[in-house]
Amino acid sequence: MASRLRLHRAFAIIVLVAAAIWVGTGKFASVGSEEAKAAQPKAETETAQPAQTTVVRTVAAVVPNFADHARLIRLSGNTGADKSTVLAARTSGIISALPIEKGAAIADGTVVMSIEGPDVIAGVATAKALLEQRSQELSVAEKLFKTGNTAELSLIGTRAAKSAAEAQLSQAEAAADRLNLHAPFGGVVESVDVELGEWVTAGTPVATLLALDPIVVRAEVSELDVGYVAVGDKAEVRLVNGETLEGTVRHLAKDASATTRTYPVEVALPNPDGRIPSGMTAEVRLFTKAVRSVTVPRSVITLSSEGELGLRVVGPDNVAKFASVELIDDTPKGLVLAGVPDDARIIVAGQDLVRDGETVNVKDVTGTAAGE
Repeated sequence: MASRLRLHRAFAIIVLVAAAIWVGTGKFASVGSEEAKAAQPKAETETAQPAQTTVVRTVAAVVPNFADHARLIRLSGNTGADKSTVLAARTSGIISALPIEKGAAIADGTVVMSIEGPDVIAGVATAKALLEQRSQELSVAEKLFKTGNTAELSLIGTRAAKSAAEAQLSQAEAAADRLNLHAPFGGVVESVDVELGEWVTAGTPVATLLALDPIVVRAEVSELDVGYVAVGDKAEVRLVNGETLEGTVRHLAKDASATTRTYPVEVALPNPDGRIPSGMTAEVRLFTKAVRSVTVPRSVITLSSEGELGLRVVGPDNVAKFASVELIDDTPKGLVLAGVPDDARIIVAGQDLVRDGETVNVKDVTGTAAGE
């Protein structure tokens, strides 16, 4: 047992002496220093390397192909009469003549209906006779006044009597004129609502009259397109039967519909024989005034940081920038844009990878931005 204790003590003394020697050498303080020294050359090497160079991106661009383009606006509408009216009786009485038929074409001023009125006609004759009498009386009174055989007051009374007779004749003739109903314009009789011999009162509907030359196509244009339409613009109308006609815009409303926010537009078409009826479905194609523009694929369109529609372009100095444009039309060949700078090339590949003011390498291509 004593020998074991002596052995342990000897071992402890040896460890203590070794530790003292190690501490004396100072190696414990150089562990972290050696690691730092090992890392120091690497850091110094990295610091000595030159700064990383800026990458210049390569983009594909085309020279814009400018051309005059007339915006095409397609609308859906219906044909309608140029003028339409319901003719009504102007006085009460029995219909004595009704010389019209449904579907018949009549000229302006044609007598549509006549009402019996022998008493009214007799009143005209009486008024004429009275006026003739008063005219002769005035002639005699003026001669007598010149010779001094009548008083001036008598002459004034005779003149007043003649004026009253003239007014009476005018009233009688107006009453006689109301016996006949005339067409206010030439057109087609769409319907006849009374019969010969029927008693009618003033205001009774007699017939419906339509003027079909020109025939008018009525449609509505949206808020976005109304600024491109003007009175006098050429229009192409395709009827539901496949027939295509050319006309002109004759009216464009200045006040939008309260419900649809669209603007009514009218296109007049020649219809001399009246073969195009009212109420037929039609497609209207409006050709607006031509503007200088460029046709581009939809893929080259980009947005600015503010969300504005435009293109990324490069100038002669190969510096990229954003160009705001105006959308004129959407065609099968691409988008038609106005406002593209004359001296710029349109970036057609890589436009979303570059920013304003960035210098780029430009690879010129052909045909892409022209919609070819």
